[in-house]
Amino acid sequence: MSMLTPPGMGGKYRVTGAAYPRMSRPRRRRRIVFTALGAVLGLALLGYGTLQLMNVFRGESGSGKHAAAGKDCATPKPRAGAAAAASAAAKPAVALPQPGEITVNVYNATPRAGLAKAVADELKNRGFTIGKVGNAPADFDKKVPGTGILVGSPKTDKAAFSVLGTQLEGDTQQNDARDGADIDLILGDAFKELSPKEATAKELALLANPQPAPAKTC
Repeated sequence: MSMLTPPGMGGKYRVTGAAYPRMSRPRRRRRIVFTALGAVLGLALLGYGTLQLMNVFRGESGSGKHAAAGKDCATPKPRAGAAAAASAAAKPAVALPQPGEITVNVYNATPRAGLAKAVADELKNRGFTIGKVGNAPADFDKKVPGTGILVGSPKTDKAAFSVLGTQLEGDTQQNDARDGADIDLILGDAFKELSPKEATAKELALLANPQPAPAKTC
């Protein structure tokens, strides 16, 4: 009988020392499951953060104010008849006069001799009717620093000023007390030559067919 066996118990409950209470170790399966779930959650958060960052750089995210601004700047779908309305708006209110219907007096306000005649001959070749040619009146002589001044009656057709104005850049316009429809072209110190025919043709085309103002863009 073992010394660990209580008296009177016989051998039924004899402790031999060959067996011990078994302490079960924590199972690793639970740890593996939690580790896998954590990894999946971490990857999901990382992917979501990356997507948000990409949207920021693409301009797809932002405050409600920016989103509303983008919506307001969206190009509206053309409505039926919009093309016809735009075509009608592009037509000039008044037909442009032909160069032959405009009488131009050419005056030289510079020290360069023969400038008025040379310019008058070129305007005649371009179809304008030439009136007087000579030196500028005392009020303008040697007093025009720009390219030129167009002087006419307040009743002169504004379109006539525009047509003549296509022939030189930087001109200004004035009115005086004359009664006729003729226009004075007073050449100034900055004048070098008339605008090229190709440029004047484009400007005349724009005057005859003005384009509508471009739509507002974001």
